[in-house]
Amino acid sequence: MSNAITSTAAPVLYQREGLYIPRVAAVHDMCGYGKCSLGVAIPVLSAAGIDVCPVPTALFSAHTKFPVFYMHDTTQMLNEYLNAWQQEGIELDGVYSGFIGSAEQVAVIQRLYGEYPRALRIVDPVMGDAGQMYPTYTEDMCKAMRDLVDGAHVLTPNLTEASILTGISYEGQDISVERVQVYANALLEMGAQSVVIKGIVHEGKALIYNYLAARDTDAGALQEVESELLPYMLHGTGDLFASGLTAALFAGKDLRESVVFAGDLVRDAMQLTRHQPDFELRGVSFEPTLGKVAELLATA
Repeated sequence: MSNAITSTAAPVLYQREGLYIPRVAAVHDMCGYGKCSLGVAIPVLSAAGIDVCPVPTALFSAHTKFPVFYMHDTTQMLNEYLNAWQQEGIELDGVYSGFIGSAEQVAVIQRLYGEYPRALRIVDPVMGDAGQMYPTYTEDMCKAMRDLVDGAHVLTPNLTEASILTGISYEGQDISVERVQVYANALLEMGAQSVVIKGIVHEGKALIYNYLAARDTDAGALQEVESELLPYMLHGTGDLFASGLTAALFAGKDLRESVVFAGDLVRDAMQLTRHQPDFELRGVSFEPTLGKVAELLATA
């Protein structure tokens, strides 16, 4: 595969038709406090005119950055949950998955793939950050997550998650384009149709870089999208990025346009968040940006 950055147009993965409202299963956890997961996915996708069908993988009192949180694993209920969908004849246009509560839940997501073979598959492999797995994850869960790479239409790992999925060593956030290409090539070879690797930063630059690669675009050569790097970190920005990306895809934007939109959405929400009390722990304040998500339909 090529190691050059290309500016070739990225693929359009969903064609929005008329007034039709697409239905997307959002397979994520739900947090009572701390804005992330379904608490982000439902409003963001809804603002883009998407009928969001939640599949809760776990229930949390608060996100895992809080020193104390309660987690309830929903694995035992999920097959009956989906059985009821089947009996009702529910149809889906997409399956957007994120955090899982157990290794067994990968099979639940794969069941959705089998029952809705025409659905667009967006996989945000929420497993860790900054070189560390999240505290509720195990090695078995990470191994199971690798099974979702094969067949994903869009895979959106950060560098930690790309390392866990591929087995390629994590070398921090400041890596070369050539190293990003190694990760992208490996994920495409594992079966992903397209990959968006998030959050590359370079010392001394006030920019954050996201790279996308698709099998059918210049043999997987990288496309680079840059956004403003803000001098603080917030919980939930990965969920907001993936949700914004999914919203743009279902508005009919191509993959590059969707990555640009998602990066700008995260930046704008982070700038607003800084003015909130306890902002570094509370989670990303995306609510005032939902009007920009709704504007996707005006340009669809």
